[in-house]
Amino acid sequence: MAPRPSQRSEDARPPTSGEYSSAIRRAAGPAWQRSSCAPSLTSAWGPCRVKIPLPKGLLLCIYLFVGCAISKTDGESELPQKLLWINARLGEAAGSPGPLQDILVEDGRIAAIAPALPRDGAGINDCEGRLVTPAFIDCHTHLVHGGDRTQEFEMRLEGASYQDIARAGGGIVSSMRATRALDVDGLVTASLPRLDALLGEGVSTVEIKSGYGLEIETELNMLRAARKLAELRPVRIRTTWLAAHAMPPDYPGGKTEYIQDVAIAGLERAHAEGLVDAVDAFCEGIAFSAAEIEPLFARAAALGLPVKLHTEQLTRSGGTLLAARFNALSVEHFEYATAEDVAAIRASGTVAVLLPGAFYMLRETRKPPLDALRKAGVPIALATDCNPGTSPVSSLLLTMNMGAVLFGMTVAECLDGVTRHAARALGLAGETGRMAPGMSADFTVWNAETAAQLVGRLGLNPMHSRVFQGTVTHD
Repeated sequence: MAPRPSQRSEDARPPTSGEYSSAIRRAAGPAWQRSSCAPSLTSAWGPCRVKIPLPKGLLLCIYLFVGCAISKTDGESELPQKLLWINARLGEAAGSPGPLQDILVEDGRIAAIAPALPRDGAGINDCEGRLVTPAFIDCHTHLVHGGDRTQEFEMRLEGASYQDIARAGGGIVSSMRATRALDVDGLVTASLPRLDALLGEGVSTVEIKSGYGLEIETELNMLRAARKLAELRPVRIRTTWLAAHAMPPDYPGGKTEYIQDVAIAGLERAHAEGLVDAVDAFCEGIAFSAAEIEPLFARAAALGLPVKLHTEQLTRSGGTLLAARFNALSVEHFEYATAEDVAAIRASGTVAVLLPGAFYMLRETRKPPLDALRKAGVPIALATDCNPGTSPVSSLLLTMNMGAVLFGMTVAECLDGVTRHAARALGLAGETGRMAPGMSADFTVWNAETAAQLVGRLGLNPMHSRVFQGTVTHD
């Protein structure tokens, strides 16, 4: 599998005249990398509060010297080596919170969870009895794209179907034109507000697909933009190659040739550049058949990349059986799945990712086979499917409510669906999505007492603070 992108810090701005204290703060890294539990550098370095006008060249030398000094004196630093969140009311898995617990974090990972842990030498954050859950994971998005398709919303209100719009040159092809018009920086700029909306609701991990370029260079640019987003924000991003999303109208050959010349050839380049974590395709009558997708999945397997599949959304396409043969991480949508499909993914250990935003926006009536999935013990995840047309949703809180109201999921299933099952859908079950020793310290403190308050309320963001890899990034 391609290496996961490292979390690199934002470039610090050199100090301007009279900003000596700010320079020292920036020498310790951007704000999102400094826990609010830690003593502030301005209090540890009291004289640095005084603004001293100095020549710019001398200021830059001081800035670089202080940055090196701080980075090289970890043992002498006054910053705490341990962080402790106390009086947390954990709400996980069962959907109902238990007694108050303390959460000890060391080196960005959860070290212990227990009542009344020792507090000596630790930076303290008091949750004051608030609900704490694993940070949310949005395991299916098309977050990077150009343009929007709100005109299609009006068309659907007037009776046009998804298929009608696609055949008329709208849908994915419309987004293709807008996305091709942007370079990497343009894609990043367009995508940041959507990403920020997710992070502002306690999301720590986001899957981002390509799929709106439908030619190699733009598909690569979409994944380059996704990697850059991970550098600009405190978030874990998993990238998915989705060149087999639709047939571009300007491609001269047929679907078989497109899979070879664009989807597979582009995948080779994306893999060589370290841009791809998984491979996806859209298995549907208006997109590609299972037989057409199979060579792409075979090449992904040869490269050591896991696969995912959009399937059984609008019709029974048979893609689930293909996905199960390749031990797919997940199948997405799943409204038209049969008992055979459920049995297949049960055997392959594949996660069913349900996308109620698209179901809602398309005003569909066929629901995923929730009872069959439950009885088979198939893990069920929820995701926004954030995209410019059929699910312009940038809220996992809203998605959880839709999962409950539209699909009949319980509060516990909704919470599991955006935490531990979503982690499994991305191959991250051992890294995030659970509150347990050894896991990455990704969790959210809520102005709430129960998970039902997260799922059952609309229009109010109850997030108190968000912790990513042991650092408070939103407070």
